[in-house]
Amino acid sequence: MKKNQLRLNETLKSLVDEYILSCEPVSSRILNEKYLQKVSSATLRLDLLKLEKMNLISQPHTSSGRVPTIKGYREYLKLIEPDIEKTRYEGMDLLRELLVRNYKDTPRALHYIMENLAKETDQLSFVAEPEVSNGYLAKLEVFSIGENKLIFVMSLDSGLDKTVIMKCDNELTESQLKKLVRYLNDELVGLQIYDIANRVLVEMQENSDNGVISWFLVELHKAFMEISDFFIHYDGSINFLEQKEFDTKENILKFMSLLQNQDFLLNMMRKHQSNKETNVVLGDDFTKSNWLDFALIYSKYEMFGIPGYLGVLSPIRTEYRKLIPLIRDVAKTITNTTRRGMIVPQEKI
Repeated sequence: MKKNQLRLNETLKSLVDEYILSCEPVSSRILNEKYLQKVSSATLRLDLLKLEKMNLISQPHTSSGRVPTIKGYREYLKLIEPDIEKTRYEGMDLLRELLVRNYKDTPRALHYIMENLAKETDQLSFVAEPEVSNGYLAKLEVFSIGENKLIFVMSLDSGLDKTVIMKCDNELTESQLKKLVRYLNDELVGLQIYDIANRVLVEMQENSDNGVISWFLVELHKAFMEISDFFIHYDGSINFLEQKEFDTKENILKFMSLLQNQDFLLNMMRKHQSNKETNVVLGDDFTKSNWLDFALIYSKYEMFGIPGYLGVLSPIRTEYRKLIPLIRDVAKTITNTTRRGMIVPQEKI
């Protein structure tokens, strides 16, 4: 790469780093003093003009410094990839211990992961629960828990247990419930969750002429549809709202509207999934002008072989150098620790 291009790259990286730190337009004087001491002020001003013509930076006001554009952020992310590859985060041993300790309680483990991400990043963290539709049913259990309620426990071949509590409008004796559960285990165990929810139970309902069984199949179908949903859970301290981007009510409302569009966010993550370990969706990737100033940084993980997503939602001005490797390492630790056959409860001798 030519010397001039290398210098332009360093200038862009330095400008974006400083803007992320200060949230103020960056002047050539600041760049000279803090980052590029060996570059003359005249050369630096020329380089800034070149970057501006390339639409990588812009000047909000004639007398002010420069800020990165969306295109500039994208170029910056490419330039810092080598640095990110070298960055590794400590604390993964604690995460492994947490996963081993809570290997049968996925919601609790995911909650701790979200809490830690929010604490480490000061951004709004999220975890999209593992998509269980691809898993296979290992065992179905149903218990009456009083007050006309049933609890459905679906155990997957991966080792995960999913529970759903449903209202029970019909009174079933314990003997009837046991017979129903035995019959359903004979019919459903070994089938894929997606097939059970979308085909098998529907066919069983259509072929049933027993009122109680039909009602039970309807409730069971609801339970399987509920565990098949891909749901995003958010966690974050109030600290993330202290960023300058949230100084106005308008920006807070825009951010909240993005959070509420879960299907849209899930589609974005699927659409932008690449061979990179961590992906970034920002600016006009969102295709809506209201969300141009935000970024979605996420990684795909697998828990017991079942995929999900985790990451943060933040202003587009955020600490990419820190967030990308942190999210990458958390996702890799979850996947590697919960690979099928790796977590096995030890028998007490």
